[in-house]
Amino acid sequence: MLELAGIIILGILAQWVAWKFKIPAILPLILIGLLVGPIAATYLSEDGAKWIEPIWNGDKGLFPGESLYYFVSLAISIILFEGGLTLKRSEIKNVGPVITKLITLGSAITFFGAGIVAHYVFNLGWDLSFLFSGLIIVTGPTVITPILRNIPLKRDISTVLKWEGILIDPIGALVAVLVFEFISVGGGGGFTKTALIEFGKILLFGTTFGFTFAHALAYAINKKLIPHYLLNVVSLSTVLLVFVESEIFAHESGLLAVVVMGMVLGNGKLKNLKELLYFKESLSVLLISILFILLSANINMKDLMLLYTWKTATLFAIVVFVIRPLAVFASTHNSKLKLNEKLFISWVGPRGIVAAGIASLFGSKLLKQGVEGAEYITPLVFMIVLGTVLLNATTARVFAKIVGVFLKSSNAILIVGASNPSRLIASYLRDKGKRVVLIDSNKNFIDQAQEDDFEAIAVNIYDDDLGSNIELSDVGYLIAMTGNDAVNKYALSSFSKIFGEHGSFRLASSLEVINATEQERLGFFTPKDDYINLSEAFRENPTIKEVKIENEQEYDAVLKLLEKEEKSIPLFIENEKSLYLIAEVEKEQMEKKNLVLSYLGKEISDAYKEKIVANDL
Repeated sequence: MLELAGIIILGILAQWVAWKFKIPAILPLILIGLLVGPIAATYLSEDGAKWIEPIWNGDKGLFPGESLYYFVSLAISIILFEGGLTLKRSEIKNVGPVITKLITLGSAITFFGAGIVAHYVFNLGWDLSFLFSGLIIVTGPTVITPILRNIPLKRDISTVLKWEGILIDPIGALVAVLVFEFISVGGGGGFTKTALIEFGKILLFGTTFGFTFAHALAYAINKKLIPHYLLNVVSLSTVLLVFVESEIFAHESGLLAVVVMGMVLGNGKLKNLKELLYFKESLSVLLISILFILLSANINMKDLMLLYTWKTATLFAIVVFVIRPLAVFASTHNSKLKLNEKLFISWVGPRGIVAAGIASLFGSKLLKQGVEGAEYITPLVFMIVLGTVLLNATTARVFAKIVGVFLKSSNAILIVGASNPSRLIASYLRDKGKRVVLIDSNKNFIDQAQEDDFEAIAVNIYDDDLGSNIELSDVGYLIAMTGNDAVNKYALSSFSKIFGEHGSFRLASSLEVINATEQERLGFFTPKDDYINLSEAFRENPTIKEVKIENEQEYDAVLKLLEKEEKSIPLFIENEKSLYLIAEVEKEQMEKKNLVLSYLGKEISDAYKEKIVANDL
């Protein structure tokens, strides 16, 4: 009981440390696992026992026999299902071909390249060498996200790395499974044929079970056949059912099945998807915390000492500095990515939970089978995992600046609220060449925005995950314009530092429109209008109009006219340099000549503009 409780407590503590110091959680998790496992047994325990013994040994341990293997398999299936839920087809419009090549051609280069190097450097058999290379194909999203979280990058780079990390997990696992099947089946005349038949069964049953059960679960949820309070646990049990059933029909096909299931659900019209994601994310954090400590503690010190040689450094250097760049450059050939962007993607390739988890499982199984050289698999993969995470976590930001992909200025615009007026304003900004992202907790608004081809995210503003979204790293303007004053104020107070590099603005409340001072109004989206006024102006005139401004006199006159006119609201000023909010122009006291003023309201003709200027209205 003490060991089990200790794993959970230490795991969550490691997650908190990772959050506090903005590092991948894998680092403190593996270090804690090594501390309570092999290090404790060698240096800290009087009787030479591990503080946490994953496998039952005599009178101590957590999992008897094959139980640890089963637990790890089920846990990884849940983690990969959650990853599949986050995959959206709409995110890869610009870089789809690159991602496809990375997870196919890039994986092949890594597989054969690392396998050949492992064979000649460590003198491993070809079968074990390719098992090792199959395991290190993967780049986990759980380690990439924290590394990129605080690096402002172009969206295409972030998207490539995110999708590669999630999609390549099951591919790496399946390649490792195929090689493992080769080793398990053994030599003989039917060796290759048997292994390929097994692989075909994996593909067939994995995709079939995943696709079928995804549609069945979506149907049950959308038709409200599952009560709300059972939604999460029924979904969890369905994932486990799919994994186990697929495994029964084709051994090792469960991982593919749950990823396919997650992808189908995530890209369908599933009600309560966000709620399902919250639950799975929380569960994944807990499982990752437990798994890494368990798997690290399961390593023995004699296994780690196998790495104390120049061969380890040689293998690591070739994998990271030769094979990874070769795979990336081959995969991005003839793409729109520039040389510096390719270099950065080559540099960032940390390995994660799937590599470590499956390495530990297969390594221990092969050791029991007495396969020569199997003792190298787990420590070598853990070395690649720890080494790549440490390298990328400490150097990614600096390297981004060196190669010139670090965005010095973040000009994308995040609009909180996706109502009709928000979408109209977003459309105007998009037409001006701005990247605009809409967020809202109202799924109907988000669905409409996505139908209008906007980048739109269904998210609750009170979620911590919003600030860690790596694909919003180029956002420099924050505009909160929901109908809820509390939400608007919270958005600015919580996210101005993250997304408001160039400015944070919100709609005024009805009371603030009446009582706010001129200085306070400079932080409002529209200086003297609230959400009600904005909505009424949109309803009366649902298009944004423009009027040319020659000088400051015209500027003041037009603003006075719009202020007097009911349901007319000034929005933006555009000069030869850029586009600005009215509040920005006033705050920075910009020069007011040769401008274009955009507004919601009735058309202002040039003749009428001259008239109001002459009369100083």
